[in-house]
Amino acid sequence: VNLVESGGGLVQPGGSLRLSCAASGNFRSSYVLGWYRQAPETQRELVASISSDGVSMYADSVKGRFTISRDNARNTVFLQMNSLKPEDSAVYYCHADASFFEYWGQGTQVTVSS
Repeated sequence: VNLVESGGGLVQPGGSLRLSCAASGNFRSSYVLGWYRQAPETQRELVASISSDGVSMYADSVKGRFTISRDNARNTVFLQMNSLKPEDSAVYYCHADASFFEYWGQGTQVTVSS
């Protein structure tokens, strides 16, 4: 399974970004998809996840600002990020949970700064 993220970049506080992650290879739509992030000298943390039937969950720090969605026909997961704050700055990683295996993307940098 190969996961490729896109959509990161530099944005001002209060701005928005939309991350995308396209899955290929031996991917199954039954996999739970998620987004993690890791800032320098911190542990990687779960931002949001979504099951194959669309049930989502969010970290408390992003509730009400971020929305995760997926397009099973295109094997793609999205993360819409609104009202971004400097503390949202991190490398964002796409993740696929296949129960006994897990897969990671290479990461995309998000920087929130004026």
